[in-house]
Amino acid sequence: MRVAYLCLDPGVPVRGTKGAAIHVQQIVRAFRRRGDTVTVYCTRTGDVAPDALGDARIVTRPIAQGDPALREQEVAAAAAELAARAGDDGCDLVYERYALFSDAAARTGAPSVVEVNAPLIEEQRAHRRLVDAVGAEDATRRLFGAASVVAAVSAPVAAWVREHGAARAVIAPNGVDTRAFAPATIGDGSLQAVFLGSLKPWHGVEVAIDAASGLDGVELTVLGDGPERDALQRRALERGAPVRWLAAVPHAAVPTALAGMHVGLAPYPADAGDYFSPLKAYEYLAAGLAVIGSDIGQLPSILEDGRTGMLVPPGDAEALRDALIRLRDDRPRTRALGAAARAQALARHDWDRTLDGILASTPATGRAPVRRREGAIG
Repeated sequence: MRVAYLCLDPGVPVRGTKGAAIHVQQIVRAFRRRGDTVTVYCTRTGDVAPDALGDARIVTRPIAQGDPALREQEVAAAAAELAARAGDDGCDLVYERYALFSDAAARTGAPSVVEVNAPLIEEQRAHRRLVDAVGAEDATRRLFGAASVVAAVSAPVAAWVREHGAARAVIAPNGVDTRAFAPATIGDGSLQAVFLGSLKPWHGVEVAIDAASGLDGVELTVLGDGPERDALQRRALERGAPVRWLAAVPHAAVPTALAGMHVGLAPYPADAGDYFSPLKAYEYLAAGLAVIGSDIGQLPSILEDGRTGMLVPPGDAEALRDALIRLRDDRPRTRALGAAARAQALARHDWDRTLDGILASTPATGRAPVRRREGAIG
C-alpha cells in the first residue's frame, strides 16, 4: 500500500526529537514494517535525527515564520499544495496528523486516517494566539468530516473530535517500539529514579525534586531540557535534592539511558489536563521499570495500580516520596512491578499494534489507489 503521511504543523519537525516528532517517526516506521511505501509531506523536516524516518521519502513545503496571522494562512496554503502533490504522486491511503488550518487529507479525495493528539483549537486559544478562529473551526470540520476514521489519542479527545464533525472516531493511545528496549536489571544499592521528558511546567518535575529531597538511598536523574531547567536546578539546590541532570538525548539513545534505571516517574500536577497520552509512560513500561505516575489523565488507564505501576495523587510530593520509600525498601516488589510493566508493553502497547488497530477500524484501506482528479476541493 502506498501511504501519504501528512504533517502540516510547523511546530513538529518530522526528523526532530520532541514527543510529537517521535510519534510521527514511529507511525511511519510501523507502516514500513508492514511493507507499505511511505512518502512524508510536511512543512518542517528538522535535522536532529536524520535517519529517524528510515527510507521514507520526504516532500517539504516550508512555512514562513513571523506574524501569527500569516502563519495561519501559510499552513492553509501548504495544505492545498501538499494535498495536490500527494494526489499527483498517487496514494492508496492518506494518514494526516491533525494540525490547525490544514484540511489536506480532505482535499485529496483519498481514503484517510486523521490522527488527533490534542484539542488544538482550545490549546491555541489558551496558550498561544488564534487569529482566525472561524477558519480553524472550518478547516477542522472539513478534515474530520471527510476522514474514513479519526484516531483520537484518548477518550476526551475522541469526544472533542465528534463534537467537531467526525463521523467515525476510535481511541488509539500512544505506543512504544518495544524492539528497542531491553528489560532493566533492578539490582540493590541506591534506588535509581528517572524523569524523562521536556522540562515544562505541566510535567511536574518540581514534585519529583521535592519528593527526593533529603531521601537517603534514592537518586533522581532528570533526562531532558526545557524552559524550566534553571528554575528546577535552583529548586534542587535549595532543597538539597540529589539530582543528576542530563541533557536530552536522541530518541534512539533513550533505551540505553533507561537501562540503568529502576523507577520511571510521571509526576503530573493536578492542572495537567485529562486528554494527554504520555510517551514516557509507555517507554518506562517497555524498559521494565517500576512506574510511579499521577492519578490523572490517561495514566490510570495505562498503569494498573499495584501490578504494573503505582498511582499517587497529582502534585503530592509526600505521596510520591512514600512510594519511592516503599520501592527502595522492597526491591522484590520493584522487580515484580518492572517485569509486569514490560509484559504489558509487549502485549498491548507496541506501535505496530497501535497502527494495526487504527487500520482495522478504517474500512477504506482496501479500496483502489487514488490519484488527483478534477473537482477535488480547492
